[in-house]
Amino acid sequence: MSPMITTVNPAHWVAPGRNASEEARLSSELGITPLLASVLNARGMTDAAFIREFLNPNLDSLHKPQLLPDYELAKAEILRARDTKELIFVHGDYDVDGITSASILDRFLKNIGCNVYAHVPHRMKEGYGVHHSAVQRAADMGAKLFITCDCGTGAIEQVKMAHELGMRVVVTDHHSIGDTLPEAEAVINPHREDSRYPFNELSGAGVVFKLCAGLAEDLGMPVDKYYHHFLDLAALGTIADVMPLIDENRIIAKHGLNRLSSTQKAGLLALKEVAECPDVINVYQVGFVLAPRLNATGRIDDAAIALQLLRSKDIEEARKLAKVIDSHNTSRRESQELMIESAKQQVLDTGQHEKNVIVVHGEGWHPGIVGIVAGRLVETFYRPTFVFSTDAALGVAKGSARSIEKFNLADSINKFRPLLISGGGHAMAAGCSLPMAVIDEFRAGLDEYAGSFLKPEDFYLTRQADAEVSLDELTLDAVAELELLSPTGPSNPGPSFFSGPLDVVGIKRTRKPSIVHLSVREQSGRMMKAVTFTAGESIEESIVGTRLQLFFEPTINEFNGRTNVELRIKDMRPA
Repeated sequence: MSPMITTVNPAHWVAPGRNASEEARLSSELGITPLLASVLNARGMTDAAFIREFLNPNLDSLHKPQLLPDYELAKAEILRARDTKELIFVHGDYDVDGITSASILDRFLKNIGCNVYAHVPHRMKEGYGVHHSAVQRAADMGAKLFITCDCGTGAIEQVKMAHELGMRVVVTDHHSIGDTLPEAEAVINPHREDSRYPFNELSGAGVVFKLCAGLAEDLGMPVDKYYHHFLDLAALGTIADVMPLIDENRIIAKHGLNRLSSTQKAGLLALKEVAECPDVINVYQVGFVLAPRLNATGRIDDAAIALQLLRSKDIEEARKLAKVIDSHNTSRRESQELMIESAKQQVLDTGQHEKNVIVVHGEGWHPGIVGIVAGRLVETFYRPTFVFSTDAALGVAKGSARSIEKFNLADSINKFRPLLISGGGHAMAAGCSLPMAVIDEFRAGLDEYAGSFLKPEDFYLTRQADAEVSLDELTLDAVAELELLSPTGPSNPGPSFFSGPLDVVGIKRTRKPSIVHLSVREQSGRMMKAVTFTAGESIEESIVGTRLQLFFEPTINEFNGRTNVELRIKDMRPA
């Protein structure tokens, strides 16, 4: 076994060249360390005024909600329903963004005196988007205003049905728009071509958050108090939906994480309690601890349980719901790991790790988990991947797909639509269903199609670093200052670097085989600790005495009263 960290596909490391004079200018003008200046310069941020605002996101910089398309029309419908005591049926989605969107609308509209019923669809019974049964249910309940959140832009027929049943419709959504908008009374979607709104990458929760902020302002309510009440939910939806953390999303996430840390909402308190979260909530806690639990309920059971949790005002009720949700998450994890191992073995047994596209399937694989499995296979094999759950009794395969940079899933689904029962999605994530009898034909066709334009280098992961640095630059103050870039995520990733040649002078194993600590030394003599959390089993003792380059994120490690800089290894290669 090689002493290196082994991966199925080696990665390319890239970083822009350093510009010492520009880094010195930024360091001087902004009073920051050269290390932070190197990151800002690498990301094309060179204007001091812009950088000051970026590093200190302010709620006053949020855009005017009244610029949202159809804002005034939506406002008129909502206030009309409030004044006439009409029932408002709020329709969300089964993921965290859709659940938090529905929770914000439900809470706020009730606060201003509206009669509201909130609903999120059942993944297995209703599927994605607005199902006709939900429209019928709203009408049977006597609703006169039907409001969607995190869905509805493509609900052309469902909106017509709502009108035929005597309801008015307001759509709030953030998904891409097709050729036709639904004929609703209002369609609030910042992706509209006629939108004057300055930022179109809000989450579904972000759109609702801004709509209600506008209503609060127009009704003479204190907007800062509104923010205090709803930023936690808006941040939860924004981060969980993996939205780019720039512009308004950065502001919402930054201040929303602070609110999540101090929230008094019973549901969020109970969820943090059962998840054993620390006092300070960060992006990691949302993305990998809280959001998966809320999502698991929709995958395994009914997302309505998660909505009930976020709407709960009773801590004991919330604790019971949180325990149910946590048990669903445990079940999801167990099923997920079994499916991942089975899918990986299927890929290797069929030689698909050397093909252009991976298509795997399993009888009884949980349809709510196939997307997670597809994502894990892409991480492992770096190929476009379709994962299907098959039902032999029905002869149908339902699946999800995840992709790599050079392969557009939406285009591929359109290319093979004659083989499909249904399908759609985005460039990097999609879903489809097809008869089991055509899976092999679908796989072969996809492989040939991908081979017509994908090149060998497209199957190599590219790791983008901010700069190549020396260990001498990684002082405690400099690394601590990188926290100003938080919250980090899509479009604003955590700062990463790669090193020059480093001598490995020590290795320390832990009780977990995957976690290994290395001691590394630069030619200048500077020593530092480095750790891998995932690849320890691939490292042999013979690594000591070798010379490596590390691709890493610098972190602050506090242990036994001592604070040091530690390198969190993402990749490594011979120097």
